[in-house]
Amino acid sequence: MTDLWHDERATRRSAAEPLAARLRPRTAEEFVGQAHLLGAGKLLRRMLDANRITSIILHGPPGTGKTTLAEVIAATTAAHVERANAALIGVPRIREILEAATRRLEQDGRPTILFLDEIHRFARNQQDTLLNDVERGLITLIGATTENPYFAVNSALVSRSTVFRLEPLSEAEIAEIIRRALRDPRAFDGMPVAVDEEAIAHWARTSDGDARRALTALEVAVRSVERSSLHRRDAAQVDPEPIRITLEVAADSIQRKALVHDPTGDEHYDLASALIKSMRASEPDASIYWLARMLEAGEDPRFIARRIAILASEDIGLADPRALEIAAAAWQVTERVGMPECQLTLAEAVLYMCMAPKSNASAQAIWAAMEDVRSGRTVAVPMRLRDQNNRRFLEAETRAGSREGGVEKYISPHLSADTTDHPGVDRVYFQPTSQGLEARIAELLRARRAKASTASGEPGEPGGSGGSGGSVGSGGSVGSVGSGGSGGSGGSVGSGPTRLQS
Repeated sequence: MTDLWHDERATRRSAAEPLAARLRPRTAEEFVGQAHLLGAGKLLRRMLDANRITSIILHGPPGTGKTTLAEVIAATTAAHVERANAALIGVPRIREILEAATRRLEQDGRPTILFLDEIHRFARNQQDTLLNDVERGLITLIGATTENPYFAVNSALVSRSTVFRLEPLSEAEIAEIIRRALRDPRAFDGMPVAVDEEAIAHWARTSDGDARRALTALEVAVRSVERSSLHRRDAAQVDPEPIRITLEVAADSIQRKALVHDPTGDEHYDLASALIKSMRASEPDASIYWLARMLEAGEDPRFIARRIAILASEDIGLADPRALEIAAAAWQVTERVGMPECQLTLAEAVLYMCMAPKSNASAQAIWAAMEDVRSGRTVAVPMRLRDQNNRRFLEAETRAGSREGGVEKYISPHLSADTTDHPGVDRVYFQPTSQGLEARIAELLRARRAKASTASGEPGEPGGSGGSGGSVGSGGSVGSVGSGGSGGSGGSVGSGPTRLQS
């Protein structure tokens, strides 16, 4: 029920709305961007044209048009529309909406659309309240979220909905939105505004695909110039001089570039993934860019240091053992110094990881061994390798006659260079590559394995023959292979462990 002042209050509320809300598109034709959803023949456009809207979930970064698209969808149907923000509504209100929707459908045959913004803010039990009515078609749900719905929304609710991903708008699309706003008489009450192309390009670039941010900057620029003492307008002037927005004014109105980043959301993991994969691919420029993105957005530098340390072991390994030393030092400096100075240390570490030779042989070795331990046959510890106290007990049992046979003797390799005892594990887990230091390790290991195979009467590995062996120096260098053997140029990482004699 309305009163005499209802329209006046509505007018004042409308006047207080920001530019982005006042100029919200009303039809699919006015909508800019998201051609993969609204282009000719695309699924959402077909649903709109056929007036067959099912429950949907819209997700994407801020300012990409989720709320606007929901309003456009609602406007194309004859359904009753209920709007709510998940952060401000509770289960009792949701139940009221569902009961009213059921009555409306039974009495008038009119469907109800519930637009629920920020649906990820609903707890699981609150989301469960919607399940039954959504499944039975008593209500059509349109949910909007900046989070990945497959993690933030109840899986049962997602399975009952069509999920649409909205992408950040391009610079050209942002520029088009700004130009449309300048042509729209609703923007500034018909007041003429002239914006330099350099200013439009600046907003399009620095808004980072967020249309709301670009329109807010436009409004700030226009209102600040309009009300400045140097640009007062005479209300009685018939043809007022256009308000001119230069690049300088545009830059002041938007200040620094907005970076979309949530330390617990999708962007956090996407940026970390981009940094790791760029370092793994030895792409220094891309790696430095992703590092800068994370630091500028406020990422915890200690998290970045941890990821660098993991990469040093997983993707570089023994191809360059110093990589782990660099990573550990960078982590320690980051802990002690903090931002902004630690950005220098992290940049140095990232560039070192990029340019270091790559090998995941050590990672493959432990992964394969762990898999065998979990699912394979348990290998008993050979007698000669058992604990000294246990060996003494077994020797005493043999002397007392309660145990037949002797106990195998353990010969330390420090005492005899000819020790060829097989350690009881007949699998090859470590297969060094030809990258960096691992090429020399591969040569050494090939000779040692060939020697062990010859001593046991088994055929040696291809590319190697028996020799006296070598050792890895404490400084990270590999000792030379003895004169009795030679090695290949280094192996490649296989998909899993192989037999020693293979």
